[in-house]
Amino acid sequence: MVTPNAILTPHSPVLASAATKELKDDAPDAIELGAPVQRRENTSIFSRWQKRWISLITSFAAMFSTLSTFVYLPALTPISRDLSVSITLMNLTVTSYLVVAGIAPAFIGDIADQSGRKPVYILVFLLMLAANLGMANLTKWSVLLVLRMILSAGASGTVSVAYGVVADITTAGERGSFIGTIFLFTTMAPSLGPVLGGILAEKLGWRWIFWFLSILTGGTLVILALLLPETQRKIVGDGSLPARGIYWSVVSPKASRSTRQSQGDAEPREKRGCRFPNPLTCLPVLMDKGSLFSILIGALQYVNVMTLQTSLASLSIEVYNLNYLQAGLIYIPCGVCSAVSAKVTGKYIDWNFRRTRHRLGVEDARSVGDIEGFPLEHTRLEGAYLLTIICTLTTPF
Repeated sequence: MVTPNAILTPHSPVLASAATKELKDDAPDAIELGAPVQRRENTSIFSRWQKRWISLITSFAAMFSTLSTFVYLPALTPISRDLSVSITLMNLTVTSYLVVAGIAPAFIGDIADQSGRKPVYILVFLLMLAANLGMANLTKWSVLLVLRMILSAGASGTVSVAYGVVADITTAGERGSFIGTIFLFTTMAPSLGPVLGGILAEKLGWRWIFWFLSILTGGTLVILALLLPETQRKIVGDGSLPARGIYWSVVSPKASRSTRQSQGDAEPREKRGCRFPNPLTCLPVLMDKGSLFSILIGALQYVNVMTLQTSLASLSIEVYNLNYLQAGLIYIPCGVCSAVSAKVTGKYIDWNFRRTRHRLGVEDARSVGDIEGFPLEHTRLEGAYLLTIICTLTTPF
């Protein structure tokens, strides 16, 4: 789940473990090539276009995880001046944001597994909206610190829920492209965010950064509430069970009785009990050596990225006397290349899946469940070695 060629989100190590656990729920253990194959039915009634729509809006929602981080960086200097605090204290607000972002997805992911994806989206966007409105009107650094942590608790959860949605609606053969779309949006923000932040800070003042985020968050909340169908299988099965109340959507799939009877995944709703979210449910994945090293590699790469990105704007303003807009433009090359790389990598993963499937002699397989013993881990990791080497060699420059 952790791609070495993209800018990872602060919660990637945590969500990777949770997402890996969820994605593996429908995946058999890997065996050697040439193993016998068995077919299973498709896992979702969502059409290709419905999947693309769901992927688009959830990926856009996931963008807030990195946008909320990077749009803020060019404004560190003017905020520190207006609040009469040092850049060191302003950097502490970035650190606290990242700390919460590393913990919150474990809670939010567990809530999404219990209560559904859509209610969690509404919850986290309400948190983000409240935090941004508060920061647009703040006058004290201590308030900024607290509100940044609240914002992080909401924004960081958008990616973990997005991975859950992808696991709900996609098959293994198409999953790479949908994951690539998530990474496209989350890696586009590191270049888009600082430019927007620099423009707003330079032309309108730093408070308009948070007014802008408030408007964007509120609009996205309305779209999610009205146009995002629930995908959690405990609630809607394979998508054919009717969604009611908060789960209802204008674009919910409508399945006939015969369609529901023909779908093997459409099961009666489970009775859901309320319990406190347990962030430790994702930790058993770390007991798997392969998952542990994959997550560790992604975490180390993210440390490198954020160490550079956090200090880049303020140092550029101080050392080179750049204005806030110019400081924001510095982030464009890394963000654009990461976004392109993320999308290309997703396409490559799907292509490599098809290549391995053809090598096994299995045609027209729709999910990993179609192939008992498909070498999923090996197929996913092919190509990652080269990307990791490139990332390692270019980091010092």
